[in-house]
Amino acid sequence: MEETPPGQRQQPQPAHASPPFPAAPFTPPPRVFSPVLPARGTPSPGSGPGHSRAQHLSTPPGPPVFSSPLRPAAVPFRATPASPHPVPFAAAGSGYSSSSSATTASLPTSSAPHFLNGAATPHGDLTPPLSSLQGDGLDNPYVQFSANKVLKQKKLFNAPSLGFGALVSPGKEVSPGPEVLERDPRRCLNCGAYVNLYCDISIGSGQWQCVICKKSYGSEGEFVVSSKQDLLQWPELASTTVDYVQMGNRRPGFVPVSDSRVSGPIFILIDECLDEAHLQHLQGSLHAFVDSLPPTAKIGIITYGRTVSVYDFSEGSAVSADVLPGNKSPTHDSLKALIYGTGVYLSPIHASLPVAHTIFSSLRPYQLSVPEVSRDRCLGAAVEVALGIIQGPSVELSRGIIKRSGGNCRILVCAGGPNTFGPGSVPHSVKHPNYAYLEKTAMKWMENLGHEAQRHSTVVDIFCAGQCPVRVPVLQPLAKCSGGVLLLHDDFGEAFGVNLQRASTRAAGSHGLFEIRCSDNMLVTQVIGPGEEASPDSHETFKHDSSFCIQMHSVEETQSFSVSMESKGDIKSDFVFFQFVVHYSNMYQAEITRVVTMRLQTVDGLSAYLASVQEDVASVIIGKRTVLRARTASDAIDMRLTIDERVKDIAFKFGTQAPKSKLYRFPKELGSLPECLFHLKRGPLLGSIIGHEDERSVLRNLFLNASFDLSLRMLAPRCIMHREGGTFEELPAYDLVMQSNAAVVLDHGTDIFIWLGAELVAQEGQSAAALAACRTLAEELSEQRFPAPRILSFKQGSSQARYFVSRLIPGHKDPTYEQESRFPQLRTLTPDQRARLKSSFIHFDDHSFCEWMRSLKLVPPEPS
Repeated sequence: MEETPPGQRQQPQPAHASPPFPAAPFTPPPRVFSPVLPARGTPSPGSGPGHSRAQHLSTPPGPPVFSSPLRPAAVPFRATPASPHPVPFAAAGSGYSSSSSATTASLPTSSAPHFLNGAATPHGDLTPPLSSLQGDGLDNPYVQFSANKVLKQKKLFNAPSLGFGALVSPGKEVSPGPEVLERDPRRCLNCGAYVNLYCDISIGSGQWQCVICKKSYGSEGEFVVSSKQDLLQWPELASTTVDYVQMGNRRPGFVPVSDSRVSGPIFILIDECLDEAHLQHLQGSLHAFVDSLPPTAKIGIITYGRTVSVYDFSEGSAVSADVLPGNKSPTHDSLKALIYGTGVYLSPIHASLPVAHTIFSSLRPYQLSVPEVSRDRCLGAAVEVALGIIQGPSVELSRGIIKRSGGNCRILVCAGGPNTFGPGSVPHSVKHPNYAYLEKTAMKWMENLGHEAQRHSTVVDIFCAGQCPVRVPVLQPLAKCSGGVLLLHDDFGEAFGVNLQRASTRAAGSHGLFEIRCSDNMLVTQVIGPGEEASPDSHETFKHDSSFCIQMHSVEETQSFSVSMESKGDIKSDFVFFQFVVHYSNMYQAEITRVVTMRLQTVDGLSAYLASVQEDVASVIIGKRTVLRARTASDAIDMRLTIDERVKDIAFKFGTQAPKSKLYRFPKELGSLPECLFHLKRGPLLGSIIGHEDERSVLRNLFLNASFDLSLRMLAPRCIMHREGGTFEELPAYDLVMQSNAAVVLDHGTDIFIWLGAELVAQEGQSAAALAACRTLAEELSEQRFPAPRILSFKQGSSQARYFVSRLIPGHKDPTYEQESRFPQLRTLTPDQRARLKSSFIHFDDHSFCEWMRSLKLVPPEPS
């Protein structure tokens, strides 16, 4: 397009001008899956963009049924739960009166405390910690420890090969949620910790003792009660988790209801440089996306190439846009002209849906014969313009933290190539003589833009698709620092469209601060997750505050933090205490302080400690610590070697030497841990089964910030075989599952594969039914997952089947007795079926799990 002043209108021209549950024993999934699934299909290339705007999906068959009993996999799995929608605060019901004028919201309430019999009061009226009335809270949904006990001996407990830590999901939405308190919390004035159910409280004087620093304080008579049971009227003394809430409008007794949930505006940024095939898929996804939005959601539409076109919704059926230059950042005057002009650039869906569809239908493919990678795209300038419009008049205020009503804002970037024009751009070719320096400069610029977006409660999600390299290192800082994600897709079709929808609706908060406090004998050594260490002036500090503080990029239920800890010395006490606190602004315009307090028992015996280790949680924490160091392809190779050393060290420190042998036995309590780490070593996070380093980089960033459930699936795949009669059986993820008369679903977190055996494919009717059932199961497994996984199906022997085979452990290389031990389903096959299975494998050099363990001088652990 020709560049025009912001106030001058122009019809857009063709585009040629231009990102604890403590691990319990294996629990099989429900016998019957029955979520409500969207219809599924693919857009017709020949249809016009505005024709069928509903999401093109085909109606699935009836829900699949699991056979009974399910055989557990060798690696325990945790199915991703259906995340409940955030529960709005209800009007405050019954509360309690206190010296601090406490008010308790009635919804959501925590479950009733668990009472233990025989609780004694040791020192007169000094009440023991109320944890004895509640238990240790190890089923807390926000925190999962790698072990549910703490070893008193510092040397073994701090062994870096196994380590100790927790996975914390501070923004997770659960139902019922924690008790909601509309008052200020009572805190320790020495260390800043919050009063909680583990505090010693004198019911005669009301005095309470901090569990972190052991300082005592009076309660101004608030905690003076006749019996210890009466203390349970204070939710913070009865539950491990409470939410303190300060409402935005500060009216006494005001609690918002469901219709007060206000979504921030959504800006859709569209690459103008797409070829026709990609553009048709993108148009179909965009039509379905805006149709899925609630009527009150505000949207804006911007396209970018060599210029930035901001579409105006005030013109009715006519498509018009204000055009800004893309070779430089928007000036103050140009943004002011847009903001105070007559154009409407953000409009609610109920008023602008037909206009949005018209805009999408008017998009035209790129016309010039220029390679995709060489086309000019001013992505950086387009994000700056969107951010300026979202800020509105506040753009003229200081650049501090500006809190605007309306919840988190989102910028959704639909990109088909790299940012090669204007601010934050890189040269078209990586062979440019100064490319390395220009890339580094662009990365820093994008990082600053991401921080600017985060300060204004705006999340930037970047959705890339197609075969053109997008230069992930340049775009990743923008998504990361704003609290968003960067995702790569094969095309702009189904998975792309689903991710657009899920990105816009995932629950989010802003201005998050995450604090960790531990007993004096514990030390936080590392935190991995979506944030960065907070500066001292960004939060309240106390005289002896030893808390570890993280400034969160955003607060979302799809995220988690991996917290690694050590003991400072041999532990003498019977318990250690942990307090995790997150402060954030939620979508209801309320200031939330969520306080989670946990305690773990300390033990002397090594066997008791090992028995308390939660192998899946420990595997994920080890995985995140390892993947964090794999910044490049060469780093990934080094990290594979560190996994070998880690497994050997765990066996040497915690295992035993086999009799009459130089081999060591891996501790039986940690039997599934080495197999998880073997999957990590071979899989896409560290292995070479993904072709391009950009893809591996995106996958690693997702893994480092992902929730526990998604992290575990990305680490160790879950394998489910379709059986005759429409049932499913879970099996270990070994290549022995590739039986020619079966269909198999392999869930690897960001990818779900459906494999059909050759004999099954030859039976057309059965093959179609099996594929439909497997497809339904794949949809159900990933119904609430973000990002939505790519779902691929293929036949035995096809070229695409390598994606499936490379993720399975090559168990066919093991002796028969080991195969049957680790894959008991083999025993159900006839001799003829086993012979055909054996002959179907192609020899390659990869170790099986047992071969790998023996190469490390270790005895393979017995299968669980």
